[in-house]
Amino acid sequence: MTTINDATPTPAQTELDLQYNARATVPDIAPMLRAYATLSAQARSTLPCALNVSYGEHPDETLDIFFAQGNARAPVFIYLHGGYWRLLSKDDSSFMAPALTAAGMTVVAVNYSLAPAVSLDRIVDQTRRAMAWVQNNIGHYHGDGQKLIISGSSAGGHLGGMVLAHGWQASYGFDAQGLAGAVLLSGLFDITPLVNTHINEWMRLSPEDARRNSPLFELPNNGPPLIVSYGSNETMTFKQQSQDFLTAWKTKGFKGEYVDMPDTNHFDLVLHLNQPDSPLVQKLLRLLDLGGPPR
Repeated sequence: MTTINDATPTPAQTELDLQYNARATVPDIAPMLRAYATLSAQARSTLPCALNVSYGEHPDETLDIFFAQGNARAPVFIYLHGGYWRLLSKDDSSFMAPALTAAGMTVVAVNYSLAPAVSLDRIVDQTRRAMAWVQNNIGHYHGDGQKLIISGSSAGGHLGGMVLAHGWQASYGFDAQGLAGAVLLSGLFDITPLVNTHINEWMRLSPEDARRNSPLFELPNNGPPLIVSYGSNETMTFKQQSQDFLTAWKTKGFKGEYVDMPDTNHFDLVLHLNQPDSPLVQKLLRLLDLGGPPR
């Protein structure tokens, strides 16, 4: 495993650390993390749902499923949380369920094991197994396994990109034709630079690990419509990650668009998924033919 060098960092390394330090772009992360947890707890306590549903044998391999209102075969919004692969859980990740279930979607919040206890390869494997489980079982929970939307923020955006990647589907029993779209927010799509940052203190990635787990280099042969966005105050490197992935996606001939979200940051951007009139939700509804006329 590779970790960052203990020697005095060069100016370039220092700048790279700053560019990938999302927490430094906001005065205080705590209010937004509290919002994730509080709104998610409210969703669990007020909405029809199935909690702690297992998709695998490990205790971490669980889902929370929130049932669409008035739609027995609903599109399924699957959310992968961020936290640089080492923080948060599904318990912080269903805050969008009130707005999206009311709009006619079933919502799934995915739990996975965290670094450094497990490798990124293991986390990607769990995410893909969760996707296959949802596709094959969501019919029992008011969902349509052939109309899946994969979504995630930050590290969850990376994991969503690894769901879109080619080559894994057959061995997991997953039908990629069932992906109706992707909504990836502030994602990391080329993680090779992270090998030389403080993030590798807990990720322990070799250059080969990082390359293998970079969605930018694993694009599929057929891709669903893609929506990307990022906070307006994010670092240039975070913004460039999404723009580069979107450009590569469209170069392959796939549909994709960027949604501008003014006055947002890396952490509060995703909370707009619980606001029915937000540009992100409106784009999602039109993608699924659940919205009204174009705004």
